[in-house]
Amino acid sequence: MTDTIRLTTAQALVRYLQALYARDADAEEAEPLFAGVFAIFGHGNVAGLGEALYEVRESFPTFRAHNEQAMAHAAIAYAKASMRRQMMAVTTSLGPGATNLVTAAALAHVNRLPVLLLPGDIFVSRAPDPVLQQLEDFGDGTVSVNDCFRPVSRYFDRIVRPEQLLTALPRAVRALTDPALCGPVTLALPQDVQAEAYDFPLSFFEPREIVFRAPQPTDDELMVALDAIEASERPVIIAGGGALYAKATPELLAFADRHGVPVCETQAGKGAMPWNHPLQLGPAGVCGSTAANALLRDADLIIAVGTRLQDFTTGSNALFRHIPILSVNVNAFDSLKGDGIEVIGDAAQVLDDLSFGLEDWAAPEGWTQRASEAAREWVDIVDRITGQRAPPPGRLPYDGEVIGAVQRSSTTSAMSDIVVCAAGTLPAELEKLWRTETPGGYHMEYGYSCMGYEIAGGLGVKMAEPDREVIVMVGDGSYLMMNSEIATSVMLDAKLIIVLLDNRGYGCINRLQQATGGAPFNNMFDNCLQGPHGAPPIDFAAHARALGAIAEHVADIAGLEAALQRARAADRTYLISIDTDHTRTTEEGGVWWDVAVPEVSTRDAVRDARSGYETATVARKARNTPA
Repeated sequence: MTDTIRLTTAQALVRYLQALYARDADAEEAEPLFAGVFAIFGHGNVAGLGEALYEVRESFPTFRAHNEQAMAHAAIAYAKASMRRQMMAVTTSLGPGATNLVTAAALAHVNRLPVLLLPGDIFVSRAPDPVLQQLEDFGDGTVSVNDCFRPVSRYFDRIVRPEQLLTALPRAVRALTDPALCGPVTLALPQDVQAEAYDFPLSFFEPREIVFRAPQPTDDELMVALDAIEASERPVIIAGGGALYAKATPELLAFADRHGVPVCETQAGKGAMPWNHPLQLGPAGVCGSTAANALLRDADLIIAVGTRLQDFTTGSNALFRHIPILSVNVNAFDSLKGDGIEVIGDAAQVLDDLSFGLEDWAAPEGWTQRASEAAREWVDIVDRITGQRAPPPGRLPYDGEVIGAVQRSSTTSAMSDIVVCAAGTLPAELEKLWRTETPGGYHMEYGYSCMGYEIAGGLGVKMAEPDREVIVMVGDGSYLMMNSEIATSVMLDAKLIIVLLDNRGYGCINRLQQATGGAPFNNMFDNCLQGPHGAPPIDFAAHARALGAIAEHVADIAGLEAALQRARAADRTYLISIDTDHTRTTEEGGVWWDVAVPEVSTRDAVRDARSGYETATVARKARNTPA
């Protein structure tokens, strides 16, 4: 007879998570797959999961946060900083606590990042129906707000009997750890079921080691890929997030060096190759470098490694000519992008296999030389921009000058700082200008471009990398959307350096609005509807101090550099705010981005912008039409 143990659903779930370990290929010992649980309790989870987590609080930490969406962002950032080898769970009550997670779930889904979401749910028994916070669907009694998670989860299940965990949990963990399926998992937990007990087999809770599987390419796929590379004369690699998650930096460097193929990067892939490698072209696309975009325009083969080829990378499919795209990806869905040559497999393994098959083949010397020269020119451009210690007379500093000051403040030659950002103007400037020599030194959430991710994400990164300096760069708009996890960072002794760039509104969208012919409207404080008291005079430093941080406002770049040294020496989270110019951006680099302009308008500026838009779309069609 099988030995059993009587546990509640909540106890069994927690015990199963504790029994999971993961060993990376280069690690001596396996580590717990789940580093803990972020929790905000309510009536939908406090009695069931709350009690289960209390019982194991010494061995399985529970972290209290201040906002449900923010704590999920922190959990997601932890997984990203851990290269998807470790992760966290998140639990909330039903109702608004649960729906606050939906944005974070979408973010994790878009970015292919694992997080286990455990929202409370309504009573299965329906004895107290309707319960507090219950949404009632007039045509379907089985619906709850948690059904909102279905389209933003890689795997969704509602546990209506304790024994369903026996099948649901292994499926959930597979989705969380499979590189092709990886993304958010939602297990909705009705509060009465959380408290119900069942005789679970003890074997279900035996320690088990998770193997991170990656599909291997077929010989036929490799042969086609080798033929395409050997036939090319102007190949360019685009390294995406998959190159980082596969820990493929050694293989990427070896491939570029051996075969003379230049490399550019996406937002998710930045850091896969050190910034100072001679064949590192910088970022591709809308926020791209002059070097990367020039070579991509002239390439005759794109080798896309671990990227889903988002529109910011491809210039809304206008940057590349009608040329083959060799897509190396663990996910068949992503490998189809660009209608190219598919190689389904782990980035490190495929690059190694391709290099072995190519033997002594190398790109033409002229192409490699051109790439090296373009890369050096881009390094010089970045040096010039970030080396500026003062703006033009009478102007405020702009993001590029602030980034330069932050970068200069590092005292480590290896540039071990981790910069965290997500939305607004900063992602474009950081992708162009931030320099990192280490994988993971650049942490950007730009798949979903979610305002408010920055500080919460920084918290998750610091929890994953406690020995590295984590610098959150955030605009005033994102800060005002979500800043509560400053208090959590102080409480958990997870020190962040937060550099807040105050341009008094949504400067990025204000510029985009005008670029598409629109009048400045409802983005900056000075062009939105206001009452008799006008725009609020926000003291961001005082606000951060009220949340427990050390904080100060500085007047200029020199003041910022001095404050950064104080921040590095501080013993807890430190915020520095600085006023910046929302009208200035880095002019070098970049390509067209497709933002639809109204076809009919009473305004000349919009009609002019529409004319330019039509010209650009015609040019895109021409570039994507075979000769």
